[in-house]
Amino acid sequence: MSRLIQFTKMHGYGNDYIYVNTIKYPIPNPEMKAIEWSEPHVGIGSDGLVLIGNSNTADFSMRIFNADGSEALMCGNATRCIGKYLYEYGLTNKEIITLETLSGIKILQLELSNDKVIAVTVDMGIPTHIENIIINDLNMLSTHVSMGNPHLVTFIDNIDDIDLRTIGPIIENHSLFPNRINAEFAQIINRDKIRMRVWERGSGITQACGTGACATAVAAICANKVNDKVEIVMDGGSLIIFWDKNSNHILMSGAATKVFDGTIEISD
Repeated sequence: MSRLIQFTKMHGYGNDYIYVNTIKYPIPNPEMKAIEWSEPHVGIGSDGLVLIGNSNTADFSMRIFNADGSEALMCGNATRCIGKYLYEYGLTNKEIITLETLSGIKILQLELSNDKVIAVTVDMGIPTHIENIIINDLNMLSTHVSMGNPHLVTFIDNIDDIDLRTIGPIIENHSLFPNRINAEFAQIINRDKIRMRVWERGSGITQACGTGACATAVAAICANKVNDKVEIVMDGGSLIIFWDKNSNHILMSGAATKVFDGTIEISD
């Protein structure tokens, strides 16, 4: 038996996902659907699939599957898009929303204008597992940071010098990281701005990565390269990251964009 599923294509600075309200439209085998639907040309085309659901511990829940079908623990851009989705599609009238993720409950603060969500600030929690790592075979000194998912941040003098398509999968699948890792390369512009590019675990090169932006800011602040509030400039746009030293929490602020609504047929 087949049925029609309604979905919404959204992106956070070019980091695009397919969003489905599973309260209305349950999705069997989301791992396979993420692979099928993310394919360009023959699918919808995206960096992955995001499922919005009920929660026993928060207002709503999020599950996210990368384009290769692997399940991610967290995605900063997706959380902002979910905040916009929940409010503008009438699932909530709250301006502060709690969202259950596999890396804990995140708090979303919506910024409204004319009853539209123009920006979302997400409390990303406390960064952990911050340590410098030397990868001898790659001749790299990098910083490992966990923002609920793992990141390896490497600072370079010129962002244009990096061949991300070649080095990204090498780092992602390096033997030091048995569960794979996200890779960020960052160039310090000044104490208030960083230019960053990212290779995401399970998705490859993406236009932006919210948790990656947070990890990059953390690594730079720990190295005293930038101030506690910094703009992270990615291929798709900029996020503002603030490390609140009173709470030790990372706050991520930026926009979310709806692209289009659609329907797709699936078989149960």
